Amino acid sequence: MKQKLYTWIEDYLFFPNSFQQLISFLLLPLTFLYMLIILLKRTFAKEIDLGIPVISIGNIIVGGSGKTPMAIKLASKYEKACVILRGYGRESKGLFVVSKFGEILVDTKTSGDEAMLLAKSLTNATIIVSEDRVKAILKAKELNCKIVFLDDGFSKYQIKKFNILLRPKKEPTNIYCLPSGGYREPKGLYACADLELKEGVDFNRVITIKKDYKNTTLPEKVLLLTAISKPKRLLEFLPKDTKMISFPDHYNFVIDDIKKIQDEYKDYSIVTTGKDLVKLDKFNIQNLYLMDLDIKLNENVDFSIMKEFINSYNT
Repeated sequence: MKQKLYTWIEDYLFFPNSFQQLISFLLLPLTFLYMLIILLKRTFAKEIDLGIPVISIGNIIVGGSGKTPMAIKLASKYEKACVILRGYGRESKGLFVVSKFGEILVDTKTSGDEAMLLAKSLTNATIIVSEDRVKAILKAKELNCKIVFLDDGFSKYQIKKFNILLRPKKEPTNIYCLPSGGYREPKGLYACADLELKEGVDFNRVITIKKDYKNTTLPEKVLLLTAISKPKRLLEFLPKDTKMISFPDHYNFVIDDIKKIQDEYKDYSIVTTGKDLVKLDKFNIQNLYLMDLDIKLNENVDFSIMKEFINSYNT
């Protein structure tokens, strides 16, 4: 029942049917108020330079659009890089250094799933979670990091940064901001990006199926188990008859969830994402497969402006 509710909400936000469109229309007064607040905050924000190059990787729609794998892709190219994120779904509050130049210092409950995935993927970088991004950037400088990648930082108007905005392969048919639609900021603000990258044009997702960290193929009966935003987007990379069980984004699985799923789908192999795997590892699921996600950038993408921005801090 809960899964159907989450799916209904995501359909409403991005690809509504006629009834959902009516609800969206009725909520427009609240949407206009929300947009006014966003535009006022952007207009009157005073930008501060924190003395270190900050590259924001963001989007303007609710939920995932490839920010984490893009952060991994770009941060891996730089020495003494730091990735900073809020740490949605973590059980902690405040600032935590999740990893320091590859050494993991906290557990997944403290870091959150995305931060732990970053820490395990970027074995030479520093990962910091904090609700206060300014404080986290200053901490990165204190730790002698030389460049900061800000996961989901487009709305941090007060920070001087280079803004990369990711655009989904399939544009939502619902063009409104919250609560009438799935946009967190007006769609026209794509024009404010320093660099806009569209999935399917500027980059593509590359999926490799792995078991015990080795490349493999999936058996015939497959169950997708995940707790990410817009989980249906994963089905295009899996067999057509794949079944799916999805939980809310950043959900922390418990043993009762796993037992129930294993009892109901005892003949199925379970496939999951890297973000989910950092939370599922502790359950020792024998028939668990990983959808290992990588980003392949189009060779024609011009990063020269970003490099100029970074180099301006080294002169």
